[in-house]
Amino acid sequence: MTATTLPAFLATHSNSVLVEVAETKGSTPRDMGTLMLVSPNALWGTIGGGHLEFMAIEHARRRLAGAEVAETLDVPLGPEIGQCCGGRTLLSFRAVDASVTSDLIRRLADERAGFPEVMLFGAGHVGLALTRALSPLPLNVTLIDSRPEIDGEVPDGITFRRVAMPEAEVARAKPGAALVILTHDHALDFLICRQALARSDLAYVGMIGSKTKRATFASFLEREGMGRAALERLTLPIGGSAVKDKRPAVIAAMVAAELAGVLLV
Repeated sequence: MTATTLPAFLATHSNSVLVEVAETKGSTPRDMGTLMLVSPNALWGTIGGGHLEFMAIEHARRRLAGAEVAETLDVPLGPEIGQCCGGRTLLSFRAVDASVTSDLIRRLADERAGFPEVMLFGAGHVGLALTRALSPLPLNVTLIDSRPEIDGEVPDGITFRRVAMPEAEVARAKPGAALVILTHDHALDFLICRQALARSDLAYVGMIGSKTKRATFASFLEREGMGRAALERLTLPIGGSAVKDKRPAVIAAMVAAELAGVLLV
């Protein structure tokens, strides 16, 4: 099985080959610098799928089996391999050793440092479903809850913080971050929302709920001295209106798409 995170894969599949997109010309499935790790029985990452990836996996596993193979493959992405991108991809192959492992961990950390930030407030069924939907995406996700017990396991790669006053965590969000409010308590939702809308530098503030909840919160915000402009920056309900399904996984898929449309453009 493929490990969820790169460090977990490297820890359990030391006998691996690093496949990297070294050069690209024209239209290609993935960009230069894209990585994939191949072990005898597992994979981490993808260089774009299709026959290109099949060729890369086969080449890497022949190397793992001791065959003398080239350190690069120059692949035209045309009809001869069943792909119609029309470009060309140069792949490099390196055995994973201590030096390669260190370089990969450093590169991953540098890449992650530039990912957009998402703060999720509430580790209930929808909050946890949303962490699972977001965990494969290039985002730095923090899940926050005040309860001693939450409703399930937090996926690998997601930061979990248990705090007494979740609303105070809003100040920790970086400019351009997205905040999604999904707690078990409407009063707590309001406290977090008020802190979030007091900031004008956040890319997205969303809250789970209905049109009725939005109207109630509008009254709360008015009593707190916040005008209509603040309310207009609140996405409530979250996930759009095209799909009415209320199952946590479906809500999570819709919200993940909404966040991607804001943060990954």
